[in-house]
Amino acid sequence: MEQADAVSLSEVRIAEAAPSDVTAWVALRAGLWPDADAAELHEEARVWDATRGIALLAFDGEGHAIGLAEASLRHDYVNGTDGSPVGFLEGWYVDPAWRGRGVGRALIAQVEAWTRARGCVELASDALLDNTASHAAHAACGFEETERVVYFRKRLVD
Repeated sequence: MEQADAVSLSEVRIAEAAPSDVTAWVALRAGLWPDADAAELHEEARVWDATRGIALLAFDGEGHAIGLAEASLRHDYVNGTDGSPVGFLEGWYVDPAWRGRGVGRALIAQVEAWTRARGCVELASDALLDNTASHAAHAACGFEETERVVYFRKRLVD
């Protein structure tokens, strides 16, 4: 990290989200998914079960939550991967004021360690086609693009 505003990773603490972190966790989730229902984001965080996966929060030196990573194990086919199970990065967000300082990379490193400890050899993720900032962040952390998909639906009932 050669940027003048880079932080020492010793100034950032990463920990599994705890029940006492729900308010801060939900605020970060709302930053990631601004169009989602706030009550639903809160309920999902409140009932999070570690058997579902891992939810990590990054905290600054003053204890403010500045980033999150949520990951799970997927046993079904994951586009672009070769095996099963696969670690899957379900959500990844760093407060805009903290981007470009290594916080996102530190979160991904923890997700990678968690995924490896569960016997996985691949970590997958996705991003919307127009989210080029996410594409660049993924690439900076060593992800490679595997394919692009457009989903379709047809309503069968009016």
